[in-house]
Amino acid sequence: MSKLLELRHVNRAFGGVHAVRDVSLTLNQGEIIGLIGPNGAGKTTLVNAITGVHPPQSGEILHNGARIDGLKPFQVAGKGIARTFQVVQPFPAMTVLENVMAGSLFAAHKSSMKAASEAAMAQLEFTGLAPLANRPASELTLAHRKRLELAKSLAMEPKLLLLDEVNAGLNTAEVDQALELIRAIAAKGITVLIIEHLLKVVLTLCQRVVVLHHGELIADDTPANIFKDQRVITAYLGARFADRYKAQHG
Repeated sequence: MSKLLELRHVNRAFGGVHAVRDVSLTLNQGEIIGLIGPNGAGKTTLVNAITGVHPPQSGEILHNGARIDGLKPFQVAGKGIARTFQVVQPFPAMTVLENVMAGSLFAAHKSSMKAASEAAMAQLEFTGLAPLANRPASELTLAHRKRLELAKSLAMEPKLLLLDEVNAGLNTAEVDQALELIRAIAAKGITVLIIEHLLKVVLTLCQRVVVLHHGELIADDTPANIFKDQRVITAYLGARFADRYKAQHG
């Protein structure tokens, strides 16, 4: 597999808090990578560093071999890197279709409103939201708002999609539907990095799992191996439970 994105010794602090500490990581084309860790581990900060929201204070981020760590968010998006947000905030007064058209116009640079509308409708068809195209975004359920967030990101025509807890707040059936959709996205050749707390998602969806703890990368392995790692067990469950787990499982 060829490298799509490479992080080299990336650091980001806020005051005295080191949210991301010396993280080096490679994302390869065609992968689905899980990014996990306890609350406050630095997961969203890492995505913000990649997308230019909170640029790294040191280190390098390369996309297809070229540095992007000095770019603004809209410039990073123009490189084919899209993201969703943990707190879903569509443009409430706009229709579902108009929300998705914004991605086509401003990131995918469609040449006309007609071209943007056609591209947006294609993504609504793909995400199952086409019947709601003319409905105000404010009327959508949480599950549909999550799908709208995906449609908006896909309208940017990304090569890399960063998903921040896209399954949070969904019920079991909705999570299963979301997993099918993410697999369909990956089948298009889009590399996916997903921040996730649901172990079911991590174990069934991801080919690799990256673990952050206190801003540091402590593990990078397959799902089968990652939860055998003593550092990961301790980070998730605490030292007492880690010792108990080790005694039970060897």
